[in-house]
Amino acid sequence: MNAVPTSSEPHVMPTYGRLPVALSHGQGCWVWDTDGRRLLDGLGGIAVNTLGHNHPRLVPALQDQIAKLIHTSNYYRIPLQEQLAAKLCELSGLANVFFCNSGLEANEAAIKIARKFGHDRGIEAPEIMVFEGAFHGRSIATLSATANPKIQAGFGPLVPGFVRVPLNDILAVETAVAEHPGLTAIFLETIQGEGGINPARVEFLQALRRICDERNLLLMLDEVQCGVGRTGKWFAHQWAGIKPDVMPLAKGLGSGVPIGAVICGPRAADVLKAGNHGTTFGGNPLAMRAGFETLTIMEEDGLLANAEAVGATLRGALAEGLAGEAGVVEIRGQGLMLGVELDRPAGALLGQALDAGLLLSITADRVVRLLPPLILTHDEARQIAAILVPLIKAFVAQPKP
Repeated sequence: MNAVPTSSEPHVMPTYGRLPVALSHGQGCWVWDTDGRRLLDGLGGIAVNTLGHNHPRLVPALQDQIAKLIHTSNYYRIPLQEQLAAKLCELSGLANVFFCNSGLEANEAAIKIARKFGHDRGIEAPEIMVFEGAFHGRSIATLSATANPKIQAGFGPLVPGFVRVPLNDILAVETAVAEHPGLTAIFLETIQGEGGINPARVEFLQALRRICDERNLLLMLDEVQCGVGRTGKWFAHQWAGIKPDVMPLAKGLGSGVPIGAVICGPRAADVLKAGNHGTTFGGNPLAMRAGFETLTIMEEDGLLANAEAVGATLRGALAEGLAGEAGVVEIRGQGLMLGVELDRPAGALLGQALDAGLLLSITADRVVRLLPPLILTHDEARQIAAILVPLIKAFVAQPKP
């Protein structure tokens, strides 16, 4: 969608193409607009609202924290930061954590770690391998690592030092490693989100781990969108039985409170020293409480198993309802991170789904993306399919433009 200023928001910079709706409140996996209409949330704030809306345990915890401390700065110890870091290390099997405010910031930190890792080894111009279809953010460095010409346009010159290869092509990786002696890291999303819900195959991830071990490179897995239980494991790479050296997180970690994190394994844990990196807001008590409560509730309520099981229900209902549709290219993803690729640009489905009572997104131009809260029920999954399947059928039945 193109961003167009409207009379209702003349003082807001027109960086977003908004749908003609404003939301007022939510409960569970449902939201209401300002006209009182009830909508099923199949997007979860773009994989952010892990616990849905107005969660009965998260909300009181945040209210309690707001009354105590919201922010102090990193001049001082923050016990909640230490607790959340310990929990993330326990769940990931990694060593330590840097906290920031967003996925973009987490990916920026990962890039800095990779560069300093190279400089510490005597490499004057370190390079990082990235992949076609990738999206790592919109800062100058992260959009340089991203593979989307549309978001790069108008912002050159881009940051050098990135080597791009096709996803899931291990021969291309091995060739690039041999041709670039200054390579210090391999950086990819375990499942590409903005690129169209494209998973890195298990055997590909395992091969990358082997190459990084053999060459003393950092394996950096961006789990900003696919991490924190979305696929049915805490982190999507755990399906491959590997561990990264650097793992950026954000989105669902705070259930709506802005938070980012970079978790490092032993190879990368000591790269950044005091003064090498920092943040004013990152790791503040409110964000840390949100993160800790989110993980605790997920554990106690079995939300990883729920994401896997309900995701299977949703995928199955979509597959059954869309079977034989020539305009449906593929249904892919894992858990509650699903994409339906169509054979044509699908932007028109955004408004159609909204009119039908469903929030979703279109990514990579023609992929219908679903990222609902991890509390989604089997019945709600079937309701998403019941709304979406007829819309897609009617859409692909029209002549291609």
